[in-house]
Amino acid sequence: MSEEKRRREALVYHAKPSPGKIKIVPTKPYATQRDLALAYSPGVAEPCLEIEKNREDVYKYTSKGNIVAVISNGTAVLGLGNIGPEASKPVMEGKSLLFKIFADIDGIDIELDTEDVDKFVETVKTIAPTFGGINLEDIKAPEAFEIERRLKEELDIPVMHDDQHGTAIISAAALLNALELTNRKIEEVKIVVSGAGAAAVSCTKLYKAFGARAENIVMLDSKGVIRKDRENLSHEKLEFATDQKIDTLEEAMKDSDVFIGLSIADIVTPKMLESMAKNPIVFAMANPNPEIKYGLACKTRDDIIMATGRSDHPNQVNNVLGFPFIFRGALDVRATTINEEMKMAAVKALADLAKQPVPEQVNITYGETRLTFGKDYIIPKPFDPRLISEIPPAVAKAAIQSGVSKAPITNWEAYCEALLQRSGDDNKVMRLLMNRAKVNPKKIVFAEADHLDVLKAAQIAYEEGIAHPILLGDKQIISELKKELEFDADVPIIDQYGDDSLEKRNHYAQRYWESRKRSGTTLYSAQIKMRERNYFGAMMVLEGDADGMITGHSRAYANVVRPVFEVIGRATSVRKAATAHIMITNNGPLILSDTSINIDPTAEELAEIARMTANLGSAFGFDPVVAMLSYANFGASNHPHASKVRKAVEQLHDENPNLVVDGEIQTDFALNREMLQSQFPFSKLAGKKVNTLIFPNLESANITYKLLKELHAADAIGPIMLGLRKAVHILQLGASVDEMVNMTAVAVIDAQEREKRKRAKTGNSSRKT
Repeated sequence: MSEEKRRREALVYHAKPSPGKIKIVPTKPYATQRDLALAYSPGVAEPCLEIEKNREDVYKYTSKGNIVAVISNGTAVLGLGNIGPEASKPVMEGKSLLFKIFADIDGIDIELDTEDVDKFVETVKTIAPTFGGINLEDIKAPEAFEIERRLKEELDIPVMHDDQHGTAIISAAALLNALELTNRKIEEVKIVVSGAGAAAVSCTKLYKAFGARAENIVMLDSKGVIRKDRENLSHEKLEFATDQKIDTLEEAMKDSDVFIGLSIADIVTPKMLESMAKNPIVFAMANPNPEIKYGLACKTRDDIIMATGRSDHPNQVNNVLGFPFIFRGALDVRATTINEEMKMAAVKALADLAKQPVPEQVNITYGETRLTFGKDYIIPKPFDPRLISEIPPAVAKAAIQSGVSKAPITNWEAYCEALLQRSGDDNKVMRLLMNRAKVNPKKIVFAEADHLDVLKAAQIAYEEGIAHPILLGDKQIISELKKELEFDADVPIIDQYGDDSLEKRNHYAQRYWESRKRSGTTLYSAQIKMRERNYFGAMMVLEGDADGMITGHSRAYANVVRPVFEVIGRATSVRKAATAHIMITNNGPLILSDTSINIDPTAEELAEIARMTANLGSAFGFDPVVAMLSYANFGASNHPHASKVRKAVEQLHDENPNLVVDGEIQTDFALNREMLQSQFPFSKLAGKKVNTLIFPNLESANITYKLLKELHAADAIGPIMLGLRKAVHILQLGASVDEMVNMTAVAVIDAQEREKRKRAKTGNSSRKT
């Protein structure tokens, strides 16, 4: 994607459909006059009076305890420098967004129009009663040090400058693990720090807190090595000034064990890297381009342990591993500060988490066979769902033990459960799917690429690295639309009508005829059908010229299903294909099935649909908990509509004893754990969060998913085809660009899973041989 196009897309993203990235929504009922009388006058006076009596009751009656102010004056924004408070607002809104989606904290951005330290501190102190914590952001050094120091001293709520401490905490966890892997002690290693800004100073201070010795540390700024004989050193730089008689980075790197880069790109050369000690630890964290490129560093030293700030390499030092969870723990015990003990607890928790067995969901997300603690995995991945249940408790315990907690936690098991409820799985599903698709993108046919929205989806899939698109349709129209969209990538365009497709058309027609000649198909009719995009595209997938296909944007579902079934067909041993939708709801993701194909499935077919849907959930990283829905609960009705569901459950319990599935059950009991536990404690679903719903017929499934989508603004991913031989998926008529991009990721992951199963089967056959 060109820089100009990315610029325009970024501007549209922030401007449409409404400006900005965050909004405030009510958390209490407000539909009736009674509700409004409680929310405001006269009812609101009662909590006001209670808080007047006891100021701490503000945490009981208001949202203060879950609000963090994200405050900046815009003097050191990203790599953009001093751009001012208004220009910093998009970044602060972005930080607020991350607080919400990773830790369910309500971040409110505040931009201050002052560079005066006194005015900044006084303003924050004045507004502090509104907030449970203060996250300082993008404030230039040395003012950042003074502002944070004073606010920590003068406020009784958590204050943290994330630019300093976030990087310090994540990199310290990585450093401890890297040292462990190389059998070294932090007290003994020689550390070179390139950069002397807020982050570099905070990192080095934290390393010292874990045992690094001042005499073993060399820090450099833009002028070279910070030496004690240099004049006009700031207080922060003076702490790390060395008495070694060296001046340059090249001299400092010789025989060093650790390099910490928080400076500028490409300042470390292969020669410098070669001069380091055995098993060098290199954290090149300049963004977006590190101090030495990852590939070059690994090529230069095969014994290196390397981390960067980038997501496309192992060991990403990403602040999102820290700040949401640190504030979560601090808020939950009403800590009066974020002290060294809490930061060190976060470091240890992160380091320990990297040594634990990695959940299969994380392996699936990152396309790994098995992530294990080692040189390419020294810190957890940002999408690891365990972060919220591991880091906040560690921070909270440290706050309690160090005496800065006003509301100690006693039931840690209940607290961890509550954290998992906050985890925001609903927000993460698409990020996980997209990330996984990018790991191993596949060739996907866009069968209606001469439609503008379909081509837009293909362009996004290409530019985001989700898939390798194959554009099927009228070549002239596609070429013209590509110019309009500035889609200048050299991707294949195939016109099934074109003369250059004649050879393929004839080959596909021959193959299609051979498979269906005893079903009334003639060679001539096969040749005619290969001029139709869905027959031609499906044959591309069947013959291995593509890995998957999406289609259906411009044609009714029933008209597209037929060629797909005729060409692709059902997988071996599958009696009925089906479809499922993943609904992204406020209560987390729900898989609904069958939403598009089977009008009135039998008990046996329902059982098969349930198995295929559970396999879909497993492939996408869910642990399937399946409710077989009906209008009745557990034998309350003997009507055939209820009894067929009961028979399907009996079959599943008999043939798939390890699958968590039960029914027949009403929807409210399936989704309400308290009701289910109270009335039906014997159920396999009792105490579990149901994430998969199997409906007794097409009417109920189709109506439900469309109601959820329209009335609750739930995002829908689907329909996802189940039971076909290949990764072909049919869109709903008029699917949006976003829906098509989502389905492209689904098709890619489907193809990945099929490839994985094929490899496993081939491997098993080889071993048997």
